[in-house]
Amino acid sequence: MTATDTDALEPIAAAARPGRTSTAAGLFAQPLAPMLTVLGVAVLVFAAISTARTADMIAALWAANGLAVAVWLRSGRGFGYDLAFGGLIAFGVLAGEFLAGNGPILSVGFTALNMLEIVLAVWLARRFAPTLNLATVAGACRFILCTAGVAPAVAGLAAGTFLLLTRGTPFVPTFQTWWFGHALGLAVIGSFILALDMRAVRAMFNPWRAAETVLTFGLLIVICVTVYFVLDMPLGFVMVPVLIVIAARLRVIGVTAALVVISVLSLGSLMMGAGPWHLVIGDLSERAVLLQLTLLFGYLPILLVASLLEERDRLSARAKAGQLRAEKASAAKSRLLANVAHEIKSPIGGIIGIGDLWSTGQLGPITETEAEMAAMLVKTARQVEALSHDLLDVARAESGAVKVEMRPTDIPGILEDVRRATAMRPEARMLSLKVSCEGDGLVALADSQRLAQVIDNLATNAVKYGAAGGEVLFLAKRVYDGVRIEVSDKGPGLSPDKQAQLFEPFNRLGLERSAIEGHGIGLALAKRLVELQGGSIGVVSVAGEGATFWIELPAA
Repeated sequence: MTATDTDALEPIAAAARPGRTSTAAGLFAQPLAPMLTVLGVAVLVFAAISTARTADMIAALWAANGLAVAVWLRSGRGFGYDLAFGGLIAFGVLAGEFLAGNGPILSVGFTALNMLEIVLAVWLARRFAPTLNLATVAGACRFILCTAGVAPAVAGLAAGTFLLLTRGTPFVPTFQTWWFGHALGLAVIGSFILALDMRAVRAMFNPWRAAETVLTFGLLIVICVTVYFVLDMPLGFVMVPVLIVIAARLRVIGVTAALVVISVLSLGSLMMGAGPWHLVIGDLSERAVLLQLTLLFGYLPILLVASLLEERDRLSARAKAGQLRAEKASAAKSRLLANVAHEIKSPIGGIIGIGDLWSTGQLGPITETEAEMAAMLVKTARQVEALSHDLLDVARAESGAVKVEMRPTDIPGILEDVRRATAMRPEARMLSLKVSCEGDGLVALADSQRLAQVIDNLATNAVKYGAAGGEVLFLAKRVYDGVRIEVSDKGPGLSPDKQAQLFEPFNRLGLERSAIEGHGIGLALAKRLVELQGGSIGVVSVAGEGATFWIELPAA
C-alpha cells in the first residue's frame, strides 16, 4: 500500500469516526463511504443467498448486516442522517435480494426483516455501548451482546414467523439459522470494521509487523484448509492456539480478521461437503447450526482476550505516563527544596552570628530584656537553620544524591549514643530513657551516621509526643535474617487514619497549631534514609496506648 492509497482512505476514515453528529446533507458531502457500503451490502446479500443457504431460504452466514451496522455506527447520527443512510442500506439489501433471484414478496419481506435487525442493532449499540470501544472487555461484551445477541434474535423470530406464514417453512430451523448466522456476521464483520482505523493501516508500513501478519495469517489459512478441506477428522481446536497468538501479537484487529477468514473457509467447506462435516448426523441445516455454534462459542471468545490485552496495554501506558509525570514533579520539588534550603542557610547564619554578639554584649551594653530577646532570636534562627538542613536532606534523599556507606554497625552502641544525646535535651529531663537488647550479635549492615540520624529523629518524636507517658524505650533484637530496632513511648498513640499519613512530608497530623514544635519532615526523611540502606520502617500504635516505631535492617 502506497502513501497515495493511504490518502485515498482518509475521506472514508473521516466519515467513519465514532461520535460524529451529522445531517442528511452531510451524508452526501463525502459520498464515497455510503456508496461503497451500499454496494458492499448488495454484493454480500447476493453472495450469501447464492452460496450459503442451508435452511430453505436462510443463509448460514450473513455478513451484510454486520457491514451496514458498523459503518452506520461509525459514520454519523441525527434524524436526517439516519433516515438517509437507512434508506440507502434498504436499497442495497433489496437490490441484493433481486439479484439473487428472490421474488418481489420475498425480497420486500427479507429487506424489511433485515432493516428491522440493522436499525435495532444500531439503536442498542448507541444506547448500551455508546463508545464503540472494542479495546476494553466491557465495551466488547456490550457490543456483542447488544448487536449480535439481541437484535438478530428479534429479527429471527420475525423471520421464522414470516416464512412459516408465507411458505410453510418449519419455524425452529429458520429461527436458529437466522439468529446464529446473523449473530456471527454482526459479531465478526461488525467488530472487524469497528476495530479498523487508520492507525492500524499505518502500522502495516512497519516491515516487521507486515511480515509477522503475513506469517501468522498464512499459518492460519494453511491450518484452516487442512482441517476443513483435506482431513476428515474434527480438528478445529488446533486453530485456538493460532488465534491466541494473533490476539497476543495483533490484538483486536488481528483476531477479528482471523475470525473472518475462519468463518468463510469453514462455511465453504460445509457447502462443498468437504472436511469433517459429513461426520455430523443430520441434514445441512443441522450441520450449519453446529458450525455456527462452534464459531460463536469456540472462537469468538478469543476476541475478549484481545480486548483484555489492549485494555491492559492502554492502562499500562497511562500508568507509565503518570509515573513519568510524578517523577518529573518530584524532581522539580526536590530542586525547589534544595534551592530554598541553600537560600535560607546564608542569611540565617548571619542572623545567628549577630544574635550571639548581641546576647553576649559584644555590640554594647544590653538590658536583661534585650538579652532575653537576643536569646529568643538565636533560638528561632537555629530552628530555621535546622529546618533548612532537613529540607536539604529531603531533597538530596529524593533525588538520590545521598550516598550511604554500608558497613557492619553495632546497634546497641548507636542506641546508647542516641539515648545519651536525647537525655541532654531539656524536654527529656522528666523522662525515663532505657535501652534494651535481646540476644547477642546485634550487628546490622547499615550506614552508622545515617542510621543514628534516623533513630535520633524517632527519639525526638517520642520525647515530643510521648512525654506524658514518662518513658521512652530503645529496643534491639534479631528477626529472621535481620535486626529490628524499636523506639517506644507511652504517649497518646495514633489512630489508624493518622498512621496512614504518618510518613508524608510536611504532614503534622493536625498538630500544626499545637505547642509542640515541628515541621513534619523528620519521619519522611527517616523513611527515605532507611530505604536507602535496604531496610524498612513502620509504626505499631493503638490510640491511648502509646506508639512503637520500628526499623528492620539486614544483619551483617
